[in-house]
Amino acid sequence: MRLLLTRVAFGLATVALGATAVAVGLVSQRGAARVAHAWGRLCLRLIGVPVSVEGREHLATDARYVIMANHESSLDIPVLLSALPASLEPRFLAKKDLFGIPFLGWAMASAGFIPVDREDRSTAPATLARTLEEIRRGGSPLVFPEQTWTTDGGLLPFARGGFLVALKTGLPILPVGLEGTRLVLPPNRGVLRPRTIVVRIGEPIATAGLGVSRRNELMARTRREIDRLRGPAGHLGEHGQN
Repeated sequence: MRLLLTRVAFGLATVALGATAVAVGLVSQRGAARVAHAWGRLCLRLIGVPVSVEGREHLATDARYVIMANHESSLDIPVLLSALPASLEPRFLAKKDLFGIPFLGWAMASAGFIPVDREDRSTAPATLARTLEEIRRGGSPLVFPEQTWTTDGGLLPFARGGFLVALKTGLPILPVGLEGTRLVLPPNRGVLRPRTIVVRIGEPIATAGLGVSRRNELMARTRREIDRLRGPAGHLGEHGQN
């Protein structure tokens, strides 16, 4: 019953603020991104899930980053939107299927979120070009390097795309660890168990001056940091590597 009420609450919040984001986006993409921040906060408030944020001191108010976080639940997006400062204008690289959902998809497009076709790798160059164009407009791309939810709590292998964006732009990588989203709303299970979710923001990892040949080294360093930030229960799972 609680999960049903959660879905209804998410739906109502998405319709209301999704329509607002579309309207605002006609005037200002930055404004639509701020509406997305409000949507994330409202969704979590409606389902009674508090979020604790650690590491805000690592953020520069006027900086931009390539934000990277672990991916454990469908709650990850609203949690990150609510926890990260609206001034960062985080713009998710998200599955293209989400953009077809009424209100949600329209709002994502208005806020400058970037669709990713994970089934067709031939679209990767176009996705990279679109991401670089959005960066030129402002905002910070937000990537789940695992690309999909973990099913066992361990980190999945990291994809290279987000690291290529960071190396091409010279933007620092901002590692973020999420602890608790999988426990609150496990993937593919009809259960909701409210508890405090912790978002830990790490120190930015510099990429300026690094060549593409350093990509694997950068991936390994970022992976270790995200694993550390995702909390005492965090560990490199059977899919991972040191």
